[in-house]
Amino acid sequence: MSDADADALFAATYRELRLLARARLRGGGRNTLLDTTALVHESYLRLSRGGELQFPDRPRFLAYASRVMRSVIIDMVRQRQTDRHGGGAVHVTLTGDVADAAGVPADEAHIVRVHEALLELARVDERMAQVVEMRYFGGLNDLEIAEALQVTDRTVRRDWEQARLFLAEALK
Repeated sequence: MSDADADALFAATYRELRLLARARLRGGGRNTLLDTTALVHESYLRLSRGGELQFPDRPRFLAYASRVMRSVIIDMVRQRQTDRHGGGAVHVTLTGDVADAAGVPADEAHIVRVHEALLELARVDERMAQVVEMRYFGGLNDLEIAEALQVTDRTVRRDWEQARLFLAEALK
């Protein structure tokens, strides 16, 4: 990918990435591991390393961006946990019904547990894991997820309910 192509990709996706990042991070500034801009820029770097990625429509782009943001957040949390030597821990706070359903705040340890539970869920049902990933890490709604996965929104809602039960049990 040339520099001009990379610049065009960045310009075309920057607004969408900022909206996704803002939806995923709360309480920006110095009290979080990542702020919206840092998450967008790190996600963009990973997206641009993908070479000549082509997305036929917005929902598929958002689905892929959700996966990239999940990867960025998990990698940052793991790096932070590796570097930490105690006291004054800074936390990433995610929004999403998974944390709410489990009744547990989405701190760094919780984020890693959600990631690990998603890996386990993917072994059981890949599509359910994709629904959770797009909803929890990407902030997509049922219609956007349905369009990206090429299923009905009713199927997405059914998958979401089953996945919530699975994750609530896994996160106890």
